[in-house]
Amino acid sequence: MSKITSVDIVNHFWREVWQSRNPDAIDELVAEDFVITSGGIDIHSRSEFKQWVATFLSKINDFEFHIVETFQNESGDRVASRWRVTGKNNGFLGTAACQSPIDMSGTAIWHVREDGLLQHNWVERNSHEVFRKLAVE
Repeated sequence: MSKITSVDIVNHFWREVWQSRNPDAIDELVAEDFVITSGGIDIHSRSEFKQWVATFLSKINDFEFHIVETFQNESGDRVASRWRVTGKNNGFLGTAACQSPIDMSGTAIWHVREDGLLQHNWVERNSHEVFRKLAVE
């Protein structure tokens, strides 16, 4: 039997939450005091993160999440992942819900606890470029 790696834990999160479009899966996968840092803003707690994910998902119709690559550091407490989101604009980034195509990429750095729960996620994405494209359509 093979050992579950931190990469496995993060990829499981991607599948259960984003690919399945299921914010409720967060309850099983992240620590109660989870923090996500996105665009320089910290969102604190599991419940606030669930709401953030639900809102994000509501702003992109036909949402698809693609894992590009994921790898971990030697100790396994940090995981880096590149991802891509595609779909149609339903008011993403405060723009009009025009249903224009969205194609956004990003990176996520995760802190994975020894018990397998996700503790912190730092996210960078090309949302500025996506916003500029949507704002002119």
